[in-house]
Amino acid sequence: MDLYAENILDHFRHPHRKSPLSHPTVELREKNPSCGDDIALTMQIEKDVIEEIGWEGEGCAISQAAMSMLADAVIGKTIEEAEALTAKDILAMLGVEVGPRRIKCALLSLHALRNALRKFQNLPPTPWRDILPT
Repeated sequence: MDLYAENILDHFRHPHRKSPLSHPTVELREKNPSCGDDIALTMQIEKDVIEEIGWEGEGCAISQAAMSMLADAVIGKTIEEAEALTAKDILAMLGVEVGPRRIKCALLSLHALRNALRKFQNLPPTPWRDILPT
């Protein structure tokens, strides 16, 4: 499969929900330390449900497309449902095989989401090792 499959390029060129929320209940910025990809995530959470999500970011097509896809996927989900998403779920959304050198690019969105939800709940951040597939 082509690393830059058409669905990835479409989300990269036309990202969904790529605009920060004006009054978020939680906001968080995450960077991929290995390549510099960057995502700033904002969410509106009401009664433990993700009502709205927005984001800004820079980086490769994989990191930006994954955030676009994940943003669509979590609207209306409870915190518990969103926290249950795994690396396998993100890789399935991308629909391409991602090698070890690009895995943090693909999972930056999940790392940002998890840490934003943890911040909302006043919990410590999740380390990368808990995001990466084993």
